[in-house]
Amino acid sequence: MFNHYITCLKKYVVFSGRATRSEYWYFGLVNFIVSIVLGLLGLELISQLYGLFVLIPSLAVFCRRMHDINRSGWNWLWNLLPIIGWIILLIYLCTPTKEGENKYEKA
Repeated sequence: MFNHYITCLKKYVVFSGRATRSEYWYFGLVNFIVSIVLGLLGLELISQLYGLFVLIPSLAVFCRRMHDINRSGWNWLWNLLPIIGWIILLIYLCTPTKEGENKYEKA
């Protein structure tokens, strides 16, 4: 689990390539746990700074996850549609990897 988290942090601004479902979801799970722990400890400022710290890696791993299912990272804009957009993104994020090459892989 933490290997996926470290991988995402190492690829801090890498928006190309692919990210597996487990890489995406474990990264999100660790971020959620860290945020909850910091909140419970009453460290709201540190929690907010942590959120800023993982903002770019979160966007990057999302884009790589979309590339893994042969979709554009611009699908993030579905977040702007309440409920319907979130459901669409949840379906995309749970979709299995598309095997073989796709148009988002490095040449």
